[in-house]
Amino acid sequence: MLAELGGIDPERLDDAELLRAALSESLVGAGAQVRQIVTERFSPQGATVVAVLAESHASVHTWPELGGMHVDVFTCGDAADPVAAVHDLARRMGATETSLQVVDRGGIPRTVTEPISEGLTRTWRLGPVHTSADTGFQRVVVADTAHGVTLFCDDERQSTEQTQLTYHEALVWPGALLTRRLDRVLIIGSSEGVASEMAVEAGATHVDHVDIDTECVRICAEHLPYGYTPASLAAAERGDGPVHLTYTDGRQFVLDSDERWDLIIVDLPDERPDEPDAQINRLYEQEFVQACADRVTDGGVVVFQAGSPAVWRDATLKSAWTRFDAVFGATGGRAVYIGCEEHEWAFLAGTPSDPGEPGEVAATRLASMPARPETIDETSLRHRLVAPLSLRRLTG
Repeated sequence: MLAELGGIDPERLDDAELLRAALSESLVGAGAQVRQIVTERFSPQGATVVAVLAESHASVHTWPELGGMHVDVFTCGDAADPVAAVHDLARRMGATETSLQVVDRGGIPRTVTEPISEGLTRTWRLGPVHTSADTGFQRVVVADTAHGVTLFCDDERQSTEQTQLTYHEALVWPGALLTRRLDRVLIIGSSEGVASEMAVEAGATHVDHVDIDTECVRICAEHLPYGYTPASLAAAERGDGPVHLTYTDGRQFVLDSDERWDLIIVDLPDERPDEPDAQINRLYEQEFVQACADRVTDGGVVVFQAGSPAVWRDATLKSAWTRFDAVFGATGGRAVYIGCEEHEWAFLAGTPSDPGEPGEVAATRLASMPARPETIDETSLRHRLVAPLSLRRLTG
C-alpha cells in the first residue's frame, strides 16, 4: 500500500515521537504485529519512521514544508489490513487529503487495476479470489467483486455476473437476426461459453467454438456461474452435441478452413494500438476481417467486439468501422453498428450483401425466432443498429 497524506500541520510532521506513536498504534489497530521501530529526524525539518513487522514492514517520510507525508505499508498474508492502517494514520495525523494506491506483490491479488485510456485506470476491489493463474497466454483472475463473480484477463475485466447477459445478448442476437439463415455458427474467443450456448438457443444446430487458451476456458467453466459448466464443457470438447470446441489459434483456423458458416462471431480482448506487436492485433487486421467475410454463406454475417463508443476512448471502434466499411462495402454489403446503451461496449456486424435496413430487418425477424433475448426487443433493435454520427461521418 502506497499513500500520500496531505493538509497536515507542519509541526506534527516534524515531531518524530508523535509519528512513531501514530504509526505504531495504526498498525497494531489494523492487525499487524510490530517488532521494532526506528525513527530519524532530519535537519532542518522532516522525519522518517520505519517499522519492522512480523508481516513485513511499514514506513513514513514527512515534508513539513509541504504539509505532507508518504506512507508505505507492505504486508504478507491476510492478518493485517494495510488500507485500514493508512486510513487510521491519516485520522491520527489530521490529514485532509488522502491518496492510496494498492500494489499486489505476489500471492492472491486484492485489487485489479484496469487500464481504461491514456492516463486513466479503474480499480476493482476483490473479495474472495476463486483462482489466479498464468495460462501461458494471459493472466486470468476470477474473483468476487461488486458486480458479482468477475473474470479478468491481463487486468482487463472480461465479464461479470451482473452484466454478462447484457453484453452477450448484444454480441450474439443482432447478428443472429440479420443472417439469412442460422444453422452453422463459428465463434472465436468468448472463453466463457455463453455465446456458444446462446447461439444454440437462437436456433443454430452446429456451433464451432475456437479458443487458443485451453486453461482459461476450463477455469471459466469451473468458476463462473454462467456459460459452460464442467459437464457441458466436456461435451463440447468431445463434440457431443451442437457445440464443438477446438483449442487452437482462431486466426489460423479461419485462414486454413474451406468451410462456410452463416454467422461468425469474434469476441476477443480489445485491440491494442499502443502495442503494435501484440498477437491479439492480428485478429483485428483487415486481412482477417476479409478472411471471415470470405467464409460466410450467402446472406451470412460477421460480428466483432469493437471497443467503446465513448468519445474519449473510441479510437479502436473508429478503426474497426473503417475496416468493416472497406471489406463489406466492396461487395455491395455494409458495416452495421450494434450499440448497447446499458454496457460500455459496441459491436460491428458485416454483411457481404446488403440486407436492407438493419434495424427493421432484425426487429421483424425477432418474432419468428425459437427464443427471445431478455435485454433486447423490437424497439431497441430499431435504434441500436444506427451508428453514431461520428462513425457515419468517417465513411460518408
